[in-house]
Amino acid sequence: MSYTEAEVSAATAAMHKYRGGVRGEVGAALVVVGLSAERAAKEAQIRDDMIRVAHRSGASIRQLADVSGLGRKAVTAIVSSKLSQR
Repeated sequence: MSYTEAEVSAATAAMHKYRGGVRGEVGAALVVVGLSAERAAKEAQIRDDMIRVAHRSGASIRQLADVSGLGRKAVTAIVSSKLSQR
């Protein structure tokens, strides 16, 4: 694999951001936790977007709660959160 200078710079900046000057094993662990949290947030956004698409296509709140592992209240909040932006 090859990486562009911009990709390497972005990865290095993210590592410095999460490491916070802490060295060694603790610093490395902080980097992993920070990058994992970023990824989880992105995946949650994708999930929420797909919940909205499925609901608009006819899926019920109950069905979405069952397949997502979220509660009905959480799914309702997700579905309602962007209704005013349509």
